[in-house]
Amino acid sequence: MTDVTVALLEEAHRYLREEVAPQANAIDRDPEALREALRGLCTRGLMSLRRPREFGGPEVGEVEFRLYQEAVARASGALAFLQTQHQSAVGMLAKSQNEALRAETLPRMHDGTRLVGIGFSQLRRPGDPVMRATPEDGGYRLDGHVPWVTGAGFYPEYLLGASLPDGQAVFGLVPLEDGPGCRVSSPMRLAALETAMTVTVDYDGAFLPAERVAFVRPGGWIADNDQINVTLQGFFALGCAQAGLDVVWRAFEKRGAAFIQASWERLNGELERCRQAMAASLEPASDLSGEEKHRLRAWTIDLAARCSHAGVVASSGAANGVDHDAQRVYREALVFSVSAQTSTIMEATLERLVGRGQ
Repeated sequence: MTDVTVALLEEAHRYLREEVAPQANAIDRDPEALREALRGLCTRGLMSLRRPREFGGPEVGEVEFRLYQEAVARASGALAFLQTQHQSAVGMLAKSQNEALRAETLPRMHDGTRLVGIGFSQLRRPGDPVMRATPEDGGYRLDGHVPWVTGAGFYPEYLLGASLPDGQAVFGLVPLEDGPGCRVSSPMRLAALETAMTVTVDYDGAFLPAERVAFVRPGGWIADNDQINVTLQGFFALGCAQAGLDVVWRAFEKRGAAFIQASWERLNGELERCRQAMAASLEPASDLSGEEKHRLRAWTIDLAARCSHAGVVASSGAANGVDHDAQRVYREALVFSVSAQTSTIMEATLERLVGRGQ
């Protein structure tokens, strides 16, 4: 990494630790507090860390980027969940064959000038496509339902994925607002990360111009992509686990009970081993099988659950307060247990959870 990139990441970690983490409960409750936290990432140029150097960089390495994502999740689950939508859009647009669209968007995606969400989880659903695109002159007709788009009110547009009649999928940049043939729902009521403003979007004959198309992917693309990226979402779970241990440590400082410290030490040691295994899985020389990657992902989920639960237990009855860190982190573990979930990740996670009692 260049000295500039090192300095950028150091400032990122300082900002998350000193300015975001102390406001995490407010960010969890108030969209305006989340907006302010997001603005802090924007003003520091942290919203496109994987952006290619030809468009301004800094194109940080895979391991460094995932450890950054872990740090955001440790500071605030809501901020982690919101910002990663845009970071994903940056990575996808960087791979677009539409050079004009890349030149229009990527140079302005680091500082909040151009904020973009994503909406393609519906491509994982088995059976008939729920979101369809039909080729027409100059573009595509859009019909169907997008069940999950995060960032309404934060992101003016998002990268939509829709199934084509031949089984392929088209990805295009569309407005995240009501318009001709398009209706955006009210934000969902959610147990966790509600301030990130997740909505559904319904289409009935909306038009996607060809110039807004980022790329077309072959049938089965998302399944193949999930297999390649199976461990990546696990870094958010690691951040949640670390946040849980932060709560445990504060409980120890308050109570001074040796058994709380001992519990923190055991869980923290396991977390560090898991983090090292996760980082190693990203190295080009890694030879982990698909099954091993799924077990590793399940380990991160298990740790998020156990460490956040430990935070609840160590905090005693105070954890039931809506303003307590332990309750917030415990709820965040719910989300990071199922983010980008596939049936194989679900199976590996349940197998690990069931196996604990044997």
